Amino acid sequence: MTKILKDEHLVGSGLMAVAIDALETAFLARAGNRLISPPRHHVSFPDRGDLVFTVGGILGEKPLAGFRVYETFDGVEHSQIVAVWSADDATLKGIVLGERLGSLRTGAIGGLAIRHLSAPDARTVGILGSGAQARTQLAAAATVRKLDRARVYSRDAKKRTAFAAEMQQALGIEVEPAGSASEAVDDADIVICATTSQTPIIHARDMKPGMHVNTVGPKTHQGYELGLDIADVAAVIATDSPEQTRAYASPFFLAGSGNEHRMADLADIIAGKAAGRGSPEDTTLFCSVGLAGTEVVVASAILDSL
Repeated sequence: MTKILKDEHLVGSGLMAVAIDALETAFLARAGNRLISPPRHHVSFPDRGDLVFTVGGILGEKPLAGFRVYETFDGVEHSQIVAVWSADDATLKGIVLGERLGSLRTGAIGGLAIRHLSAPDARTVGILGSGAQARTQLAAAATVRKLDRARVYSRDAKKRTAFAAEMQQALGIEVEPAGSASEAVDDADIVICATTSQTPIIHARDMKPGMHVNTVGPKTHQGYELGLDIADVAAVIATDSPEQTRAYASPFFLAGSGNEHRMADLADIIAGKAAGRGSPEDTTLFCSVGLAGTEVVVASAILDSL
């Protein structure tokens, strides 16, 4: 019988570790040309929005195939559908409905970047943003690093205070609200930028040497949340999908900066085919754009675990 999971089934701290480990396998498969991950495909409904499809899977001993679809229509509630098949015998393994899987997958990709690019002894995190992505990114960071403390800043004081209280209880580390973006990232080992800002909220001057930065929010010429000078000082710049950075309607935010050609594929860093952090003083930057096919891999691992 085909499993059908909803958001209420995707709870518990253990799922983040399941997702990160599944993605480690997926990224190694990508480095070996065994991950199917074309850029996302938009189907427009004029004056209403889009249906957005990401299709992909993984080849190997237990090949998987599937898709994710979500919409950009106006409305209070938004949902997604992820379907997973066994490519061996055409069995429909399961369907996952809701928003939780997408957030979990994106957070886990951020955690994978932190695992392979941040300093191994990183203990402190600065978070910019207090929404769902900020939550899953911090949870992922706590899964791969032994964190002591985190500071969060977002424009709404009530939201950042609520975020700090919730995540401190959930993760068992000290989480405190900050009064500004620069205060949140001051002396942090890891910075998570998960805002909706269309203009940069931090710059290189706000960062200490050796810091690792994950950017999850806007990243096109139309609007971007990080100062371009952060890429200038970064010893390593990585992304999960170079193909997707070239597929945006508006050019990727590093296009024309002189740094776009330095971007490495995170999969190649994980597989040892590209250089990662070289010294404790290296600043590293990860630009999360969403690697197609990974929702299918994460969904399959979760379906197997529940």
